[in-house]
Amino acid sequence: MNETKEIAALFHLIDDPDAEVYDTVSNRIISMGKAIIPNLEHLWEHTTNIDVQERIENLIHSLHFKDLSADFSTWKSNTSNLLEGALLAARYHYPDVQASLVMQDIEKIRRNIWLELSNYLTPLEQANVITGIVYNYFKLKGIPLVYDHPEDFLINKTVESKKGNALSNGVLYLVLCAQLDIPIRAVNIPRQFILGYFDPQHDALNPRGQAADKISFFIDPLNGQVYTHKEIDNYFRKVAVPPVPSYYKPLSNAKVIQQLLEELGKCFDNESNRYKMEELFYLAGLLES
Repeated sequence: MNETKEIAALFHLIDDPDAEVYDTVSNRIISMGKAIIPNLEHLWEHTTNIDVQERIENLIHSLHFKDLSADFSTWKSNTSNLLEGALLAARYHYPDVQASLVMQDIEKIRRNIWLELSNYLTPLEQANVITGIVYNYFKLKGIPLVYDHPEDFLINKTVESKKGNALSNGVLYLVLCAQLDIPIRAVNIPRQFILGYFDPQHDALNPRGQAADKISFFIDPLNGQVYTHKEIDNYFRKVAVPPVPSYYKPLSNAKVIQQLLEELGKCFDNESNRYKMEELFYLAGLLES
């Protein structure tokens, strides 16, 4: 954005000790939108005052957050493409993430899977092809779900580092399945992020069938392990939770990203970063049905 007299005046007042003056200045700067971010970055580079630098950093963060909030609202209202949603989530922690590079890396994985697929494979064989490419050829590793490393939840770092927790690995797995038109979706199993292969012919052949019967088998995205219905039933008995039909319904892409944002928010549950947790919960709320 070209420097104007108004911008110069606002920047001159960024270090004003009066909180009311600073609030007025910051609100006006934020109202100008993300186009003013390069100006703020230039000011930061030429400022030695640490307090002023911190204020500039907060302003840049607020501008990114305002822009991201608008993009999430648009995403939910339009296509709700899962990869686009995952890249929006990554933008919270990495505002300058290069989406095109992430897409290129994912396309390489997709193409390797596509070359191994055929119309003669059974559903389980299709899943085994995906698992073999993702976890053996691409060498994606699964790591425990902990809240010490926000990057473990984000698709750009999962692709780059070839490691992620069940959520980030699961999102990558789901993105690949969507691109390959394979009916694998996330399901709402309590305390887990589990995928299921949904038989596309089930509803036509069994219009009154149970929700669970639509799923041929389950997949743990942490490592690609396949689970049977019996193993999932054993899990429900172990955690003493009755397996109600809603647990077997596929999660929408918006619900998957909503869950991702909520779990990412827990990485910032401390005094200095709690505002980030609140912002991520706010973004998750934008995706509520």
